[in-house]
Amino acid sequence: MIRFDIISIFPGFFEGFLQHGVLRRAISASMVEVRVHDLRSFTHDRHRTVDDRPFGGGEGMVLKPEPIAAAVESLGVAPKAERNLQRESVVLLSAQGASFTQATARQLTLLERIVLICGRYEGVDERVSELIADCELSIGDYVLSGGELGAAVIVDAVSRLIPGVLGNEASSEYESFGNADTGPTSNGTPRSTYGSGGLLDYPHYTRPQEFGGLSVPEVLAGGDHEKIRRWRRERALEKTLHNRPDLLEKAVLSPADRAFIKSIQPPSC
Repeated sequence: MIRFDIISIFPGFFEGFLQHGVLRRAISASMVEVRVHDLRSFTHDRHRTVDDRPFGGGEGMVLKPEPIAAAVESLGVAPKAERNLQRESVVLLSAQGASFTQATARQLTLLERIVLICGRYEGVDERVSELIADCELSIGDYVLSGGELGAAVIVDAVSRLIPGVLGNEASSEYESFGNADTGPTSNGTPRSTYGSGGLLDYPHYTRPQEFGGLSVPEVLAGGDHEKIRRWRRERALEKTLHNRPDLLEKAVLSPADRAFIKSIQPPSC
C-alpha cells in the first residue's frame, strides 16, 4: 500500500476526486491511502496567514516556509538529511519542477509514502525546496493556479500502476507510455494487443461497427492476430509521429517500424 499525504490551502479540492472511479476502489480496498491536510491549520496568527510579499519586490505573494515545515513535521516524516528515500519522499509541486512522466510514476510506486506539497500564488519560499522537499515536479510546461491539480494527477497516475488497482495488471502496460514487452508471448504466438513500447497508444474501436459514415477497420474484425498486431503497431507509430514525434527518439524501433515511418506523410500541423 502507498500512502499519500497532500498539503494544500484548499483541502476541499480533493473531495470529489477521491470519491470516484479507480482511485475510490483502490482506497476502499486499502491498496492506496490518501490524507489531505489544510496548510492553514499550521499557522499561529488569527488570520491563518500562509503567504507574504517576496523579498526584492515583484508581483504576487509567496508561500511562507514555516507552515509548510510544521505540516510536514506533523506527519512524522524524517528530516530531509535523515530521510530514507527508498521508503518515503516529499515532493513539491512547482512550475519550475522536473517533468512528471510515466517513468517517474513507476519510480514512485516503489515508495511506501509520498508527501505532496501544493504550491500556490507566485511560488513557494525556496528554502522549502532546499530544506524539506526531496524533489520538485511539474505536470507540464504551463502555469496553473496551484499544485492541487498536479497532486491529483500524480496520485492517479501512481495509484493505477499498483498491482491489483486496475483489476487487469496488463491494462497499464499496453497503453500510451506503457513499458510492456512488445514482442510475442512466451509460447511464440503474437499478441493481439501490441504493447506501446514508449509510443502513444493505437486507436481503439467498439460497437457499432459503423458510426457517422465510418466503419471499424476490417483488419480488426478479421481474426488474424498477426495482421491485427501489425496494424496496431503501425497506427501507434503514425499517431506518435503526428502528435509526439519526440517520443520516437527513445522508442525501440525495428527495421520494419523505421521503414513504415519513412512512408508516412509528414504531419501538417
